[in-house]
Order: sequence, then structure tokens, then C-alpha cells
Amino acid sequence: MHEYLAPGPIVDCAHPEIRAYAERVAGGCARPRDAAVKLYYAVRDGLRYDPYDVKLDVEGLRASNVLRAGRGWCTPKAVVLAACCRALGIPARLGFADVRNHLSTARMRAAMSSEVFYWHGYTSILLDGRWLKATPAFNVELCRKFRLLPLEFDGTQDSIYHPFDQDGRRHMEYLAQRGEFAEVPLEAMLRTFRERYPGSQLAAGADFEADVDAETRA
Repeated sequence: MHEYLAPGPIVDCAHPEIRAYAERVAGGCARPRDAAVKLYYAVRDGLRYDPYDVKLDVEGLRASNVLRAGRGWCTPKAVVLAACCRALGIPARLGFADVRNHLSTARMRAAMSSEVFYWHGYTSILLDGRWLKATPAFNVELCRKFRLLPLEFDGTQDSIYHPFDQDGRRHMEYLAQRGEFAEVPLEAMLRTFRERYPGSQLAAGADFEADVDAETRA
């Protein structure tokens, strides 16, 4: 379990800000399960989901930097949750899967030229002898706007995307598992992104929440 408890260049669980945040959120919990649940909801709703602000480098993905920024896409939010779990002595690793996302903004679809999100990130947490998937990506306000079912986590079963939204429309399809790792497999991710999203680029200064508000109102 050492590698799933140790700090790394991205999962910097020993950073003072990560340790202080984890202690503030869940340091008083008697059981690891209770601590992991508290951390999950703090990261899910306390850090805004922002898929426009994708930084594919160590500095941009580092847990302490993402926590300081207060926002991130699925992978950096999973990194923060993993780092906070490790800071409290709970083994955690990073899991990845390819998913087809049927609900995104027009700007994202145009930039990516695809509905497939390669290397979607989640956190895998060891609780009571079992590795459980926890997906803290979409904050609850975003779910309400898109009429998605918020992902809950109780520390006893996996928390993964729902296949349908509240109105029965397709939401997420899991296409392939990429595996679970102690650190972000950054080079492998970059190779896939260069191959699958050639030339994709979001307009500078684009505001995800503003696009969501405009499209959900419409």
C-alpha cells in the first residue's frame, strides 16, 4: 500500500495546504469510511467542475494547485480527492476510463469534434478491504442545471456516472477501462489526446458556467 499512501509530484498529499484541508473537512472522523465520504462531497461541490480549463502538465494537475484554484476538470478533481485521502492515511489511487458523454456544451463539442472523453478520471479508495470508485467531477449545481442525477458516495459501493439523466436521456456510456495508478499517467494521456483530439482548442477566455447557463435556459 505504500505507493497509494505516498506523496508524488501530482498527488502531493504531504503539502501543508492539502493536509490542512483534509484535516479541516474530515480530520475528526472516527472511521476512514466516514472521512472518505466527507472528503468526496467537499471536493465534488467545493471545487467547481470546469472542463475548459484543461492543463496537461504536472503543475496544472498538482493537487495543491487545483485546491488553490478552486476548480478543475474530472482528473484534477480526482487528484485532489486522492491526495486528501492519503493525507489522512487512507490508501487512494487514480482510475481512468473512456466514456461517451452525451451532455456537454456546443463549444466543447466543436473543439473536440467528438463525444468521447478519453482518460476520464476518477478516484479509487481502499475502504474496509475493497477498492471503491468515487467520481467527484460534477458539482451538484451543475447537475441541477443539466438535470443530471448527482453522484452520491457512501463508502460502501462504487460511485460512477449514471447512464441516463433525470428525463431518461442518454448521459454517459463507459466504453473502456484504462486502469488505476498511483500517479497520473501523464505521458500516456498526452499521446492519446494528440491522436484523438488533433488541433482541438477552446477559445481563450471561454466561460464554461456561462455556456451552461445559456444552453440550459434555452
